[in-house]
Amino acid sequence: MSRLPHVMSNLVVFDHPLIQHKMSYLRDGETGYRAFRALLAQIAGLMVYEVTRSFPTLPVEVTTPMERTTCRRLSATITLVPILRSGLGMTSGILEVMPEARVGHLGLARDEETLKPVVYLQKLPRDLDAGPVILVDPMLATGGSAVQAISLLRSAGATDLRLLCLVAAPEGVMRVGREHPDVMVYTAALDRQLDARGFILPGLGDAGDRMYGTG
Repeated sequence: MSRLPHVMSNLVVFDHPLIQHKMSYLRDGETGYRAFRALLAQIAGLMVYEVTRSFPTLPVEVTTPMERTTCRRLSATITLVPILRSGLGMTSGILEVMPEARVGHLGLARDEETLKPVVYLQKLPRDLDAGPVILVDPMLATGGSAVQAISLLRSAGATDLRLLCLVAAPEGVMRVGREHPDVMVYTAALDRQLDARGFILPGLGDAGDRMYGTG
């Protein structure tokens, strides 16, 4: 895991060998949708360990088969919020290791003419301030969807927010940093740049299409 220089101080990149190994297959255009979905979930599950490192805990007394002892449990309600539709693939992997989390949903579609996000669904728990909120989206490209999603979550009451993605472009990371400097971005890869259409290079293509075989 590594942090970038000051211009991207809001970014953490996971350089773990197992994550990078799986990312190589996720990027491969020959990887089919069934394997793509599995890899998406597996990588998200691996990443969430570090994303949740600062989550608050409290002491609890339990009785083992041998004696009483003190353990620690999460002290706040955790909420995952995937950006539909591709964020759902990451959410399933996170829930495998953190099934106690709630799940809200944000539907944001990119207008291919303006590259701006359009909201078509917002279904969130009422008490987002009850604990940490993890916004989940495989791709952080222009940052438009992420910035709007963060603003929507703030308006809905979220106070402790972080963004988890698989691939990020510098343009998107810096935009999130400018507009929401307190939100940390966690990613498995910081890619080179965006192309003229706003797609990440080298990227991995359209995550939603590759997940569901609709491309």
